Amino acid sequence: MTSNEHHKWLKKRDWLKVQGAMYHPDRDVDLLARKYKERDEHGRLPHHWLAAKAQTHTHALADVGVQSICWNPKALTTRDNKGETPVDIARRSGACAEIIGLLSLTPEEVRSLGYKGMYRLYAPVAYWQDEMVGWIQSRSWADCHKWIDEHDDELVREVLKYYNSYLLRELAGNSQEYSDSLVFLALRMIYRHPLSLIATDKDGDTPLQWAHDTQFNASQEIRNVLRLTPKYISSTPFPTLLRQHLPKQFVDEEVFGTYNTACTFIKHMKYDKAELVECEAHSLFYRMLSMVLFPVAAPSEKRVLHEGMLLLNRCIQEPGAGDGPTSVVLDFLDNSV
Repeated sequence: MTSNEHHKWLKKRDWLKVQGAMYHPDRDVDLLARKYKERDEHGRLPHHWLAAKAQTHTHALADVGVQSICWNPKALTTRDNKGETPVDIARRSGACAEIIGLLSLTPEEVRSLGYKGMYRLYAPVAYWQDEMVGWIQSRSWADCHKWIDEHDDELVREVLKYYNSYLLRELAGNSQEYSDSLVFLALRMIYRHPLSLIATDKDGDTPLQWAHDTQFNASQEIRNVLRLTPKYISSTPFPTLLRQHLPKQFVDEEVFGTYNTACTFIKHMKYDKAELVECEAHSLFYRMLSMVLFPVAAPSEKRVLHEGMLLLNRCIQEPGAGDGPTSVVLDFLDNSV
């Protein structure tokens, strides 16, 4: 029986080794495809061992799962010497829900979803990192900002952490030409994940070292941002970071429109509580928040809410809200409720 290192790596749950082989720039595609069709002495394909060892979900595991199926969709219905398919093994061994869902697909569903469709559904962190890499390499900063604006902060942070914070190094390697939007993006990224500043690649290089590399030669403004430390980022309000690294006009027009809305909300909440404004409370957000802040104020379907609630809703929904304004408002609520 031909030795197949993928069987061995999967048995050991070494997802990173499998990833490395799948993404290696010099990989032999034909050889890789053959390895994912090879059975071991138990009649098992690599997919069977993936199913047997997938009890704990990680983003690397999800990535490997999708890749494995792409190399051999027919494996989903292939039975080992005991007559079990990969999903049979996954269910019996208590695999995580994400892998059970992935292995429950049929070959026809795999073809229908396609490579990107499977990634987006079953390995969203790997999928969005790949999308962000493409935008960064094409200097499409607006697309990067749009994605951050439209997605949950938890997902954004996971994408920024993935593959040892690869995205910030990628940004450092594609920052030769200065723009306000580029620096704003770098600040948004490190504010959400400060430790990305000291994360290293396989050679031990940080994003700042990438920026200084003569191959990349990043702009001075980006180097200045990458010189910041995680401790400083964690202890410095985001508006302060913006004022330090971006022109005042850009900050006022592009960012502080939202931030000022949040500050206005706080002003209302602190000093103008007597000014109550009656408004419809159809949304769950208004109902829940009004019950906490004004538990005796609204016996009817209408809630008597402070007009600051309207400002709060605006500042959360507007672009850039996750970078400071929302946290400022929520910190105030935590301390005042």
